[in-house]
Amino acid sequence: MKKLLLFSLVALVLVSCRNTGNGELIGVQNRERFYQPDPFGMTYVPMGAYTMGPGDQDVPYAHLNTPRTITVKAFWMDETEITNNEYRQFVYWVRDSIARRILGDVNAEDFLISENKKTGESYDPPFLNWETEIDWQAEEYRDQLESMYLPEHERYFRKKEIDTRKLFYEYYFIDLKAASRKDYTGQTDSKNAGFANRPQGMKDRSVYIRKETINVYPDTLAWLHDYAYSYNDPMVERYFWHPVYDNYPVVGVNWKQANAFCIWRTRLMESYLAKKNNASPSEFRLPTEAEWEWAARGGNSFSPYPWGGPYTRNDKGCFLANFKPLRGNYIDDGGATPVIVAHYPANDFGLYDMAGNVSEWCSDAWDESSSNFTWDMNPTYQYNAKEDDPPALKRKVVRGGSWKDISYYIQVASRAYEYQDSSKCYIGFRCVQDFMGRQKDDNPSRASRIYN
Repeated sequence: MKKLLLFSLVALVLVSCRNTGNGELIGVQNRERFYQPDPFGMTYVPMGAYTMGPGDQDVPYAHLNTPRTITVKAFWMDETEITNNEYRQFVYWVRDSIARRILGDVNAEDFLISENKKTGESYDPPFLNWETEIDWQAEEYRDQLESMYLPEHERYFRKKEIDTRKLFYEYYFIDLKAASRKDYTGQTDSKNAGFANRPQGMKDRSVYIRKETINVYPDTLAWLHDYAYSYNDPMVERYFWHPVYDNYPVVGVNWKQANAFCIWRTRLMESYLAKKNNASPSEFRLPTEAEWEWAARGGNSFSPYPWGGPYTRNDKGCFLANFKPLRGNYIDDGGATPVIVAHYPANDFGLYDMAGNVSEWCSDAWDESSSNFTWDMNPTYQYNAKEDDPPALKRKVVRGGSWKDISYYIQVASRAYEYQDSSKCYIGFRCVQDFMGRQKDDNPSRASRIYN
């Protein structure tokens, strides 16, 4: 019995020492542990250094990308472009959220959450209740949801369809660039001399919170307005909604809509993890131009194509991407327009369709000389263009080339741009997520376990 009391006393002393640290600096204890699993549908791209820009002749002599060595950190990237069915989940979520808000005005108990039942905290405005199912055919909901449908005089063969012009997604983000910018104070006293952070940010940081409201439905008419003298009517009518195109890359999505999708995808994951009391990983976003090129190269530093060779065919004479081969024989590579994602072999990082199929939005703003003034560590040039900005400031980088481009534009170093509010039938996107830590390691050492 005396031994048991002695052991208990020793254990109590040890526990007490561990919690107090005996006056030593031991950091905050019992912190929440975090493990970042492989995100579904994404592949890991390790950090690395490479020569960004053309490794061979600059064919058009445009001098748009000066070769230089840069370094990028590790990140996750979608294995394929975002598909029609994946983007449709976003559209349906927006549709259902609008419907719940409408039904909540009549039946708040079923469709809105105005109070935390555990803590008693009230929510104003209330959250949407996603547990209650919406029966779109139910008589009790039919009249209330009528405003979401096309008015009768706009219906085609009396078909009752959702009015896609009303599918708006509202989101917020913090303009970190504005918050970090230092302005000249014009004063000489020691307190405010030289440059200082914006004073209003110190009092109220809401001045850096930006609100965006954007319609999320793809521009299906892009198939017609991009090519006026071409019979693309079937693609207009079926490409986005027909099940046969579910696993084809989404197109007709502008840069702003792609960003909204990334923010929605982040919030979708955060809301799920919050229920399990897990820490959230980093946000989903569009890749920077430097990240996109590093991922496209697949570790092959000086190869012009993602598959690691200088030719567009393999040793059997088959084309390795969906583009415009030869003099316009579109079907010679297996597809006349976009094809199902992952139809061609992946590069050495496990990424599909980094060349051809559809071009992809990057987060960077376009500037002909950005390679000359951006940093060589994780370089990026970003600008949040305003509605009243001139068109030149609304240009965003697109990479990878598409089904309608010749082989030069599907090279990993080829650069192009499009306006952020323009939607095209040959531009899609994929998301990335920052890797939380130094580097992924299948057999980590003690040091990497600590620092990761």
